[in-house]
Amino acid sequence: MEKGDIIKWEYDAWIVEDGKEELFDTTNEQVAKDNGIHDPNLKYGPMYSIVGAGRLIKGMEDELQKAEVGKEYIVTILPEDAYGERDSKLVKVYSYREIARRVAEADKNAVPEVGMEVVINNRRGKIITVTPGRVIVDFNHPLAGKTLKYRFKIVEKVEGDVEKVRAIIEMDYGKDTENFKIEVNEEDVSIELSDTCKYDSAWAVAKYMVVSDIRDYVANKNIKFIEVYKKKDEPKVDNKSEDKSEESKDSEVKEQEDKKENAEN
Repeated sequence: MEKGDIIKWEYDAWIVEDGKEELFDTTNEQVAKDNGIHDPNLKYGPMYSIVGAGRLIKGMEDELQKAEVGKEYIVTILPEDAYGERDSKLVKVYSYREIARRVAEADKNAVPEVGMEVVINNRRGKIITVTPGRVIVDFNHPLAGKTLKYRFKIVEKVEGDVEKVRAIIEMDYGKDTENFKIEVNEEDVSIELSDTCKYDSAWAVAKYMVVSDIRDYVANKNIKFIEVYKKKDEPKVDNKSEDKSEESKDSEVKEQEDKKENAEN
């Protein structure tokens, strides 16, 4: 693969420590269930990525550039090419009162507990120690200092501008794109939005990344997002009912005429 290629790939990933392997991520839903890490909020299945875009760990970026479509690879990635070594300077001590206040802001019934995540000064950390007087928070990435093992396969290299645009939307928006209508011509990329994303706040954020990625990895064209709100359906007219109504009226008129004629006779 080359930098800028858009690929669809699948993988299983393990933490390797003391001769043991622990699965921490996978694109296969059944594998996730079998290993007790299934998340019902995640969408499983092969995922799209842009090779060399810097959105994956360095070791995996390097391996993808060496890989071929359809071949399965098993690689080991050391901490320096993954999430880096642990940094003791990123382990901070806070008063129990301060952390309790921050935790209560998110959930008034919650109290600081080991393993709980907190956000302080826009940094996300995990509580690793709780005592009556203080709380220790670790701001290192959870996988910092870990050696990782990946088994992966590139399922497809995405070809064609329309399919690349569709892949970018799914990658940046994170949702199915079947209901997006996409057209690409010499000047424009036109994208008719699905009904669901028109009212989705996540799309309002994602579309700017979509624009940037299309220009960088598909073509530098005008990008048009089209919202279509279909007209309301006209009420259906039941012609049979109208015919019956007319027949009824004619029958009433005839009946009245017959009564008048009989009265005159």
